[in-house]
Amino acid sequence: MSLAQGLGHGGGRRRRRGRRTNVINEINMTPFIDVMLVLLIIFMVAAPMMTVGVPLDLPQTSAGQLNSDAKPLTLSIRQTGQVYLAEAPLRDDEIVPRLNGAAKNGAEERVFVRGDKRVEYGRVAQVMAIVTSGGFRRVALVTEPDAR
Repeated sequence: MSLAQGLGHGGGRRRRRGRRTNVINEINMTPFIDVMLVLLIIFMVAAPMMTVGVPLDLPQTSAGQLNSDAKPLTLSIRQTGQVYLAEAPLRDDEIVPRLNGAAKNGAEERVFVRGDKRVEYGRVAQVMAIVTSGGFRRVALVTEPDAR
């Protein structure tokens, strides 16, 4: 029998049992933060891809962006002259009735006209005249910011 056992110390086991460890009662935030950062990166990459509408090659200008909280009605004019409200094709006689149906604020609704840069200027002016003759006064052209 060894001296330590003879004295009743029981070797190293007894000391480990006698010592109480404090339980950590805090939430580990590291996995939560990691998940949130991954989601942030995913949404930052995916957000530019979520633009809906008719694909157009818009002209570029040096005009600044408009500050608009509400989502405006958007008419798109393709190179062929075809007009779209959102992604639905329209004939000229359908433009005003469909705008009236989609406008939440009536004639005070903002209407954006997006025209492909290869479409004839006369066609864009014709569509804008149809919209303004329908009672809409807040009509604007949409362009892309200049690459410079």
